[in-house]
Amino acid sequence: MHRLNTIAAAFGLFAAVTSAYATPIAPKSGAEYSLLTAPQPAQAGGKKIEVIEFFMYHCPACNEFEPALSAWVKQQGDNIEFRRVHVPHTGDNDPEAHLFLTLEAMQRETELHDKVEATWHVEHHRLSSDADNLDWAVKNGIDKNQFLSVYNSFSVLARLKNLGRMANNYGVDSTPTLVVDGRYLTAPAMVSLANQTIPREAVSQATLQVVDALVAEARRTHAGAAAK
Repeated sequence: MHRLNTIAAAFGLFAAVTSAYATPIAPKSGAEYSLLTAPQPAQAGGKKIEVIEFFMYHCPACNEFEPALSAWVKQQGDNIEFRRVHVPHTGDNDPEAHLFLTLEAMQRETELHDKVEATWHVEHHRLSSDADNLDWAVKNGIDKNQFLSVYNSFSVLARLKNLGRMANNYGVDSTPTLVVDGRYLTAPAMVSLANQTIPREAVSQATLQVVDALVAEARRTHAGAAAK
């Protein structure tokens, strides 16, 4: 887990007390997940349920979680609308988030996501500046002028300035964090804390069991609202 702020001690105590009664299959609010104080509008349409991963390229826990998450997303088909949001680690001009938004705007982020993470976690090469990002893009077959045009575009720069506020609105204080339907928040760290007998290698799958339950709950809520 990569912390952005210290998680409140009161939450940790509550999760520890309730851990004996919580399971990934039947998650409890305040243990494996929490409810957003101010629910956020979901972008998914139709019968899909929105699932957002808040992450950072350099985050070791995000890299560890990625294989299980990627396989889970592929299994969902049309059940969910999945998207990633890169949390800015160094403020409004964070180079990692800037690269993410640029690749997303070019519709290349999904294709190149694993390559960026491999650069950080396999090659141990930090992409910590605009020059690093440009060099990486060119080496990975992206046209230099096209990359720079998008990288410096008004829309990308405006979104970059808004990422920190967005993370705050969703109550994100560590990565990776998952938000389901704009109202349910969970994370491997929360699931591990609430289920301390789960071995580390099983935490990713346990987290996705929690997400499955939250997606199902969101679907029930939508169906109930539609029936009224």
